[in-house]
Amino acid sequence: MTDSTKQDQNGTGEVNAKTLQGRRVAVLAGQGVEQVELTEPLRAIRAAGGEPLIVSYSEGSFVAMNGDWEHADSFVVDVDVNEAEVEPFDALVLPGGTLNADAARIEDGVLRFVKAFHETGRPIAAICHAPWILIDAGLASGKKLTSYVSLKADLVNAGADWVDEPLVVDGNIITSRNPGDLEQFCAAIIDAAASAR
Repeated sequence: MTDSTKQDQNGTGEVNAKTLQGRRVAVLAGQGVEQVELTEPLRAIRAAGGEPLIVSYSEGSFVAMNGDWEHADSFVVDVDVNEAEVEPFDALVLPGGTLNADAARIEDGVLRFVKAFHETGRPIAAICHAPWILIDAGLASGKKLTSYVSLKADLVNAGADWVDEPLVVDGNIITSRNPGDLEQFCAAIIDAAASAR
């Protein structure tokens, strides 16, 4: 066990998530993001001692959604994606939400940032509809990925090996299917961000 891992205090011998002290994670989201897919990674990163920052293509703030129809909370943008640089961040999280992911995938600033992140080899974690962004960034081909089931054909057509599993890690890309997979998704983010760089 490394110094950056902590032994579970309940005596089960399980290893808790690695610490993210001093680590920054970019969480790229905008209007229409699925709220729980935004808030759970934010919470998990903070709980592990990391600093999550909301990077967005939306200006100033945006409204999240519960599902595709119900407006949820408003979130303030920390960094405009058009001004975002990869270097300050150890990992990138792409929450889903149909509206968010569909809008993000056609934003030049989003695609530039995601591609630049991939080039560094640092972890990119995408859940639910967010793998659409991986397609448009040219990162899906040849990768084993999962997603919300409605994206299966899109990912297969983009050259991905799509599987119906709660968590898939292929190189530096982490994917999950839906909010029901958030516990495993968040644990994988913490582990990958702690090991990055």
